[in-house]
Amino acid sequence: MAGFAIHLHAFGSGQVCTHNMVQTVSIDLQTESDERLVKLHVDGQPGAIDELIRRHRDELFGYLVRFTGSRAMAEDVFQETFLQIHLSSATFDVDRRLKPWLYTIATNKARDARRWLRRRPSVSLDTPVGGSDDPVSMVDLMPSNGEDPQSPLQGAEQSKRVRAVVDRLGDAQREILLLTYFQRMPYAQVANILNIPVGTVKSRLHGAVRAFGELWGEESER
Repeated sequence: MAGFAIHLHAFGSGQVCTHNMVQTVSIDLQTESDERLVKLHVDGQPGAIDELIRRHRDELFGYLVRFTGSRAMAEDVFQETFLQIHLSSATFDVDRRLKPWLYTIATNKARDARRWLRRRPSVSLDTPVGGSDDPVSMVDLMPSNGEDPQSPLQGAEQSKRVRAVVDRLGDAQREILLLTYFQRMPYAQVANILNIPVGTVKSRLHGAVRAFGELWGEESER
């Protein structure tokens, strides 16, 4: 993610004080949970949302690049996601996990971005991303460290074909594969993010795998 930056100060921050509202509380933010960081941000703790951004930056940004097919668009969606976190933080239920909420917001905003993209010239997953001095292909942003014998995702040539196939999938199939395979999220968490039943997650994944297999066969014949 060289060259990528987010303006952390744009979200603003205040001060957390003790009950006498005089002495500032000293907190080691790196040891706090995600959910606690949201609560601290609501209370005005300086640096709380900055720590959340740093903690989730690489994984979430990689997900958004794969989802949108565009590094520039992923940067925009990433910043919009954390702006929404900032604006909605007071409504977050701290008894629930942050990650599903974070990915729900990010996925919805990525969907909106792709709808906008359809009205613009298309950006393929084959398009190089990054600066001209250090170009990166989508294969570098779509790691496959699993060892599923049914998943032909190893080797540079196979990765190139995977890239082409994923680019041809519909949005629903694309996001299911990204969340379940690339992000390795459990069905229940994916269901929470997409606001669908677990059974629907499984059926969509089944359809996505079937579609991927059919397209994979077409790619193999080329």
